[in-house]
Parts: sequence; C-alpha cells; structure tokens
Amino acid sequence: MFNLAAAGLFAFGVTVILAMPGPTNTLLAAAGLRQGFIRSARLTVAELAGYVVSISLWGRFLEQAARSLPWLPACVRIASSVYIACLAVRMWRAASALPAVARQVIGMRTLFTATLLNPKGILFASAIFPPTAFWSLPAYLAAMALFATLLVPIGLAWVAFGASLGSAKARWIDPAQAQRGASVILGLFSLTLAWTAFR
Repeated sequence: MFNLAAAGLFAFGVTVILAMPGPTNTLLAAAGLRQGFIRSARLTVAELAGYVVSISLWGRFLEQAARSLPWLPACVRIASSVYIACLAVRMWRAASALPAVARQVIGMRTLFTATLLNPKGILFASAIFPPTAFWSLPAYLAAMALFATLLVPIGLAWVAFGASLGSAKARWIDPAQAQRGASVILGLFSLTLAWTAFR
C-alpha cells in the first residue's frame, strides 16, 4: 500500500489540488456565504461522492488503457503538470476576490455534478493516486480513506471561508495576495509532478 514517503507525497498532492480555487471550491464558499456554515457543511458529502465516482472511473480507464499504451501514464502526468502550471499562471494574473454570492441556493445535486465534471478528477486519477489503487482493492481503499480524510476538512474550510467573508473577522484577508501565494505553491507542485513523470 503506502510507505511513509509515498503517503506523504500523496497527501501533499491531494492537499494542494483540493485547496486550490476551482468550480467546486467556489460553490462551497458561495454556499457558505449565502446559506451559512451549518447549512452548507453537508455539501462536503456531495463533493466526496463526486470525486470518488470521477477518480474511480478515470483511474480504471487509464489503468486499462496503459496495458496497451504503456507510455500513456507518463504523457498524462506531463500534460497534468502543464495544466497545473497554466492554472498557476492564470491564478497569479487574475488575483481576484471570490465571486459574488450565488443567486440561488446551492444543493447537493449541484455540488455533486460540479465535482463530477471537475477536471481535478482526471488529475487525481492520472497523477496523484498510485497506479496500484486501480487494480488492488486494499490499495484503493487505503488511498480513498486518506483522500476522504483530507477532503472533508479542506471542503469545510472553504465553506467557513465563504461564511466569514461578510464578517469583520475576514477583513484582514487580502484575496489577491492569498491567490498569488496559492499560485506559487501550485507552480512548485507542477514542477514536482513533472519530475515524477521523468523519474
């Protein structure tokens, strides 16, 4: 399953990707802002379900495809690192605050669908999850358990961030600087990912 180094690298990758702004996190924050923390916290269940389905389907597909195309995983990993680098550049340039409050109530179905279609799913399946997770049930369960353990608090943090935006507590936060800091971390992670593809 996981040795300590592999678990640490996996946890780091999952944390960085889950924490970065995207469609799911934007919806979580918007829900917290409009509906409050308590009513929105349950949306992390829909987020987890969406990622489990997406990662499982993509991972299984890529694992089967790699048998006839052995170069595919490395190519997908390189493409993923380029995608993350582009996201980092876009985040740095945009450096904008969280979008305004959502106009409608954000429910479980909306959050599940947004997560299911989130491109982070293929990124997790192709570059973050260990290949063994998609042909070994114990490895799959171990990886998903660690993934879920990281996802729930990160999702709740986005909800809490949204819920606090309207209060005086969050006035010290500079969204532009926070986004630029996240873009630097993302850029460093893209280099790490590219390095693992060429190892």
